[in-house]
Amino acid sequence: MKKTKLIKELPLANTKEGLITISHIDEPYGENSKPVVSIGISLNGEDIDWKAHIPYENIDDVISALEEAKKLNS
Repeated sequence: MKKTKLIKELPLANTKEGLITISHIDEPYGENSKPVVSIGISLNGEDIDWKAHIPYENIDDVISALEEAKKLNS
């Protein structure tokens, strides 16, 4: 059964009410599917406008790519 646990909410820069939500989801795609980290973006602080599910096995590579992106914007 799909279960979601909120890990953290962050304010979304350059918005009045926007949020970034980081959550852990057990069985996101049905029984026995592996857990994922869900990153949701809400422009109004309530409705999710965009969402990405990242398998735990990919987190380190995603963090590395985000760090590269951050360097490009510095």
